[in-house]
Amino acid sequence: MKVLVTGAAGFIGSHVSLYLLERGDEVVGLDNLNDYYDVNLKLDRLKRVEQHKNSYNFSFVKVSVEDKEAMENLFEEHKFDKVVHLAAQAGVRYSLENPHAYIDANIVGFMNILEGCRHNQVKHLVYASSSSVYGANESMPFSVHDNVDHPVSLYAASKKANELMAHTYSHLFNLPTTGLRFFTVYGPWGRPDMALFLFTKAILEDKPIKVFNYGNHKRDFTYIDDIVEGIIRTLDHTAEANPEWSGKDPDPGTSKAPWRVYNIGNQSPVQLMEYIETLEDSLGKKAEKELLPLQMGDVPDTYADVEALVKDVDYRPQTTIQTGIGNFVDWYKDYFKVK
Repeated sequence: MKVLVTGAAGFIGSHVSLYLLERGDEVVGLDNLNDYYDVNLKLDRLKRVEQHKNSYNFSFVKVSVEDKEAMENLFEEHKFDKVVHLAAQAGVRYSLENPHAYIDANIVGFMNILEGCRHNQVKHLVYASSSSVYGANESMPFSVHDNVDHPVSLYAASKKANELMAHTYSHLFNLPTTGLRFFTVYGPWGRPDMALFLFTKAILEDKPIKVFNYGNHKRDFTYIDDIVEGIIRTLDHTAEANPEWSGKDPDPGTSKAPWRVYNIGNQSPVQLMEYIETLEDSLGKKAEKELLPLQMGDVPDTYADVEALVKDVDYRPQTTIQTGIGNFVDWYKDYFKVK
């Protein structure tokens, strides 16, 4: 297959690109290499992809998804078989500071992806949604069959909007689309603005870590390899219509159109304090904790029901936090030359 991977220099996108190259697919990686966080980390991720033994199947384009003309030209030139859309303005908290960035990248950019797929006979679009769409929902575990109409951050609202926009294109143009609601992704080559990265850096530098909600968070932490496996399995399993779907009793997780959404989470929520203790064990060092209240836009708990993923693609994430955090710490020490 010829696959477009947007956000190819990102945490998840670089891992997906490597997986696709490993199995022999042709990959066009797109990223705008913005400075939301350290560009050097993005470039190093990209270097890993470009040094793969099948790198002759990889090409990179530096483009922003919100650039309408550039995206039209890219789709027309390459005629992709499938698209994995991971480029986005990430971060719940940053959406409080710079809301326009989320409209540009996550709404306008997604519109350009949908139009490119529509006009160039793309066989399947898989795109990143987020567990944040569950917002004020307190029914646990979060199910794709739950209502998700009460987001508590603009980031979450933009991801919910993506699911709605995708449904429209699946309905109008029979474009198969699959949205993946990721649950707190972590692991080697992760984002510096995420908790595990911030905690590790602070602990090693003998600085206090900020523990929000007084450590009472529960998160369904999901290891990067599990996320990638879920992406690939859904990419290979083209979204189909649900023939039993009824407008009289509408199921939010399926449709009469070839449209699907799935949770990808560990289905095993972990208390934030336990997560920190596991990190302390891996580092062999205790953290100094600054306990703080819940931040605006955050939700107290996340917990994924992944039964739809199991049913349709026979996959359930299962990496423990002990294994995942250990792998991250090994990578962090190697990458930053920490002894």
